[in-house]
Amino acid sequence: MEIISSDVSVTTLPETFSQKQNLCIMFLAALSFAYFSKALSGSYMKSTITQLERRFDIPSYLIGVIDGSFEIGNLLVIAFVSYFGAKLHRPKIIAIGCVLMSFGTFLIAMPHFILGRYKFQSSVRGSMNSTTTFGPCPASSAESTQAGCEQESSVSMWIYVFLGNVLRGIGETPVHPLGISYIDDYARSENAALYISCVQTISIIGPVFGYLLGSLCAKIYVDIGYVNMETITITPGDARWVGAWWLGYLIAGAITLMSAVPFWFLPKSLPIPVDKQLNANFTPEQTRFIKDSPSAMEHKFRPEEPANFHQMAKEFVPTLKSLLGSPVYITYLCVTIIQFNSLIGMVTYKPKYIEQHYGKSASKANFLMGMVNIPAVALGMFSGGVLMKKFKLGVMGAAKFAFGTSLLGYFLSLFFFAMGCDNAKVAGITMSYTGVEGLSYQQPSLFSECNSGCLCSGSDWDPVCGENGITYVSPCLAGCTSSTGAGSQPSNLTASLGHCPIRDSCDTMFPYFLFLSVITSFIISLGGTPGFMLLIRCIKPEFKSLALGVHTLATRTLAGIPAPIYFGAVIDTTCLKWGNTKCGRRGACRIYNTTAYRVVYLGLTMGLRTVSFFLCILGFALLRRHVKQEEKIALTNGNVEMEFESLRKEESNNSIHSDQFVRALDCNPDRETRL
Repeated sequence: MEIISSDVSVTTLPETFSQKQNLCIMFLAALSFAYFSKALSGSYMKSTITQLERRFDIPSYLIGVIDGSFEIGNLLVIAFVSYFGAKLHRPKIIAIGCVLMSFGTFLIAMPHFILGRYKFQSSVRGSMNSTTTFGPCPASSAESTQAGCEQESSVSMWIYVFLGNVLRGIGETPVHPLGISYIDDYARSENAALYISCVQTISIIGPVFGYLLGSLCAKIYVDIGYVNMETITITPGDARWVGAWWLGYLIAGAITLMSAVPFWFLPKSLPIPVDKQLNANFTPEQTRFIKDSPSAMEHKFRPEEPANFHQMAKEFVPTLKSLLGSPVYITYLCVTIIQFNSLIGMVTYKPKYIEQHYGKSASKANFLMGMVNIPAVALGMFSGGVLMKKFKLGVMGAAKFAFGTSLLGYFLSLFFFAMGCDNAKVAGITMSYTGVEGLSYQQPSLFSECNSGCLCSGSDWDPVCGENGITYVSPCLAGCTSSTGAGSQPSNLTASLGHCPIRDSCDTMFPYFLFLSVITSFIISLGGTPGFMLLIRCIKPEFKSLALGVHTLATRTLAGIPAPIYFGAVIDTTCLKWGNTKCGRRGACRIYNTTAYRVVYLGLTMGLRTVSFFLCILGFALLRRHVKQEEKIALTNGNVEMEFESLRKEESNNSIHSDQFVRALDCNPDRETRL
């Protein structure tokens, strides 16, 4: 059936309820898959920061720039996509975004196929099964260094990773604001929170697979298939190890490309439940006609309007001005920006924190993030949506619930400060060659009487573990004169390649760290869905897509871009020994001061959350006033509607009585007509 009036047309309603359900289910499934794919590639990016840092020999702050480039891509188009996209064919715009995301992911992997083979610093030559004797002077020549430097200086390959991540950010832009607003437009009010929590829960499953993929690829050597693995003298736990980071990006790009397919077959609009407000373009007569229509008892539709870009552009600035004039919305933005700074910085460097602080390999750190931490977040997000639906939380109820869970998680997180490990015993860095503990950031401390005649290089990093449980920066600095199998031989001791094992006390502390991490992640994520629903419930319906877009723009501009950079810069200040590139410039950090790392990493995370709680107090006051105003408006409108309905019924009754009187006169046989 199609309803046509002089100034508006309504699209054909589906003939059966099952057709309506199929459309809704198809969009939910497609959006969930898109969320899954973008979350998978995003989490895989974070799982590879250590690999990228070592492969391109760059410090942590530069890794933060690469990670923040995704948000730069969002920044370029988010406001326009959110506003104009909401008035166009939203599913197809989301499909285009998914295609761009996949191309960006493929671009990130490109440097692997352009760069030569990865070469790490090593004093041991040849196969690990061979026995060789080398002189005290390192086996490197100025000519090879000069050639390597010229090759390295030709181009900075990490630029491709940066640009690919920017393209990923541009492609991801329409998925969140257009997808969530699409669901909220066409779902029943009481089901919207549950549907959104389902989508967000499935999107959190993406990081599970992303970190597991990162764990798998981190175990595989970067040049697998191109080198003889018997000649590789380092293991995944070594600070110089680089896994097959590029392989995961090819897999993630293919999955993201597939997620674009379903959106091409979805309509511009879906059935809208009757409990939602009718579109303002309908006249009162059209509204009553559609409501009384039997086919519209379960759902109704928005009118299909031709896109008027001139009118949309003309209304954009006043609409944006009206949105930003809401004190509740602005306060909500400030709170979430600060909390997102804390969250993004913490999540970005958490695998690296596990590696450096507890001595785990990148593969194991990513595996634990995927199998332990992320599922707790997914369960918390879903449970929050279920609780909000079960207890029918309003705006104030959702705000109190989100604040309470965040505050409880904050207090539990303070215990992380007590779960520390001592610095590893490294001669010349964390302790002297005589066994006296003490930190040193200076290169001369690497030399002592036992290696003074060896002419060792202080810039090399090729650690060996001595029988005394102390790690030496290189075999030369340990006083080794020959290499046999997997070990090196000092004058009267034997040293094996690699770091010494982590202390037993730190291994004992690690399970408690994981347990507390799971508990705090679950509790904090419980408030995720109620907090998000608060955003779309405290603004006018017509501002919904733009509000989501501006929220995404603000959080990614002021949190997603700067947080990884300044977190990385602060972490760099705790580095004790830097690696060097072929040209002699500073490369990736080899070892950190774990105590200082813990303090700055956790301190910055908790400090930002502390500031956000003070703003929440102001937010509650503004929100309470906003709710009271809305209740007054609703009460006033309700009285007007009741009066209007009463007058309409009275008018209808009078009309019926008049008709009956006229018919009675017409049927009276005794009536006379007089001249």
